[in-house]
Amino acid sequence: MSKLPTNLSSVTTVAVDLAKHVFQVHGCDAAGRVLVAKALRRKDVLPFFVSLGPCLIGMEACASAHHWGRELIALGHEVKLIPPTYVKPFVKRQKNDKNDAAAIYEAMLRPGLRFVAVRSIDNQALLMEHKVREMLVQQRTQLLNGLRGHLAEIGVIAAQGTCNMRALGSLIHEGHSDIPEVVRHSLIPLVTQITHLDEAIKAIDSDIAVQAKADPVSNRLMTIPGIGPVTATALVATVGDPARFSGPREFAAFLGLVPRQNSSGGKARLGPITKMGNRYLRKLLVVGAHAVLHHHAKHNDPLRNWARKLLETKPFKLVAVATANKLARIAFALMSQNTRYQAA
Repeated sequence: MSKLPTNLSSVTTVAVDLAKHVFQVHGCDAAGRVLVAKALRRKDVLPFFVSLGPCLIGMEACASAHHWGRELIALGHEVKLIPPTYVKPFVKRQKNDKNDAAAIYEAMLRPGLRFVAVRSIDNQALLMEHKVREMLVQQRTQLLNGLRGHLAEIGVIAAQGTCNMRALGSLIHEGHSDIPEVVRHSLIPLVTQITHLDEAIKAIDSDIAVQAKADPVSNRLMTIPGIGPVTATALVATVGDPARFSGPREFAAFLGLVPRQNSSGGKARLGPITKMGNRYLRKLLVVGAHAVLHHHAKHNDPLRNWARKLLETKPFKLVAVATANKLARIAFALMSQNTRYQAA
């Protein structure tokens, strides 16, 4: 590694290819001339940017980008985080750190590009709590499926669903004539793990509910049918400032809830939803839409009436995705206009 340059006063824009130990920087002046293109060890990154005047810094929005964004903003720089999808088209020929940094520089100067906001540590902590909850739920589902499969081998059948499996877990703990003792002894570790996961998920749900109750935006979002504390806090933590989006349709497109286009020659061709954007938010909204549809007969508001009419001619899951799209648009309106949901 070469030593840091002594005269960097002309650098105005720097692209950084992030890594664990070796970082590649690509610095240019106002005219676009490359003044520095070199690799830095992790311990040299902050000293390098301390030696620069205030400049524009671009990085790919990856796992550690928000940490480095906060560090560089504290030094007086302006930071832009770019989705990796927007950087890839600018990589010239072979992929390596030097070409990646140059591609980040090219991408960050494109007009009309949407950047990712640098998250605060509190915001990241809330999103981490959601990710931990999601991981625990997946582990619980895996154990429940394993337990159901093992019991099916001895002729004990249970329907899918957490409630049904808890009943089976009680049978294993307490003992039952249909479950031999040797099988019961083998499956008790699975039931114990499921119990621990249930307790951990319940504790996270309680914590998220407290945070949702304390946040005014989450409180307003929870007035929407199908949106509870988990979905509300996830929306607030992920979206941040809704002004980044031009309107509710762009927000729904950000979540991947709009039809995929393959239009040409003035002919509009629409396919299934794109499934682009935030997978976690999209899943929460679709699950909430399922709840709205399952209970639509008990309500007579415009949202349910619209869904009920659509169910007459369309499959249930298609209507669920369309309802999730509508829920996303309603949520965007409530966040943008500082209002509460009015059913009528």
